[in-house]
Amino acid sequence: MLPSFYQKFLEKYLSQSQLITLKMLVWLLQNQKQVRLERLAATLPLPIQQNSRRRHLQRLLTLNALSVVLLWFPIIEEILGKQIKAGSQVIIALDRTQWKENNVLMVSVIYQKRAWPIYWYLLEKDGCSNFQEQQKVLRPVIRLLKNYKIVIIGDREFHSIELAEWLHRKNLSFVFRQKKDTTFREKRQKFQP
Repeated sequence: MLPSFYQKFLEKYLSQSQLITLKMLVWLLQNQKQVRLERLAATLPLPIQQNSRRRHLQRLLTLNALSVVLLWFPIIEEILGKQIKAGSQVIIALDRTQWKENNVLMVSVIYQKRAWPIYWYLLEKDGCSNFQEQQKVLRPVIRLLKNYKIVIIGDREFHSIELAEWLHRKNLSFVFRQKKDTTFREKRQKFQP
């Protein structure tokens, strides 16, 4: 079910009953392969009514102890520390995706051709993210990875001058895909592709 490595962190923030419920939930997700609360509550092996099981799961999933920064960041920090030496280059992918009605801005570490999700932010709108939202999702990740040389990559949604200047002021490397018709100019020069 849960590796002992995860349990070490979970035991710090969850009570024994919350930890048991979380283990059952992970087991159910692996078996059911669905993330529908009603379906999970129907199959949760607790001797209470289905509505009570649903409320029990809702209470667990809204715990402050399950916050990304409190719980997930120490786990990511430990995993990265075992896999990548401090001071090494780490590639961070910044991406946004529309998943059903959810618009998610995601930051992931790229390691051995895999993306490890680190932090995400649910946008309360459809469409592209703006500079403030991009800062909001990058700030905690930059703090988390302060012991590494960070290179941030992104597609053409992230080509804003403000984001580039902000990252440059933080002495971070970045590569953003540009639109085909993007032009630039140096001081007192003509625009060029």
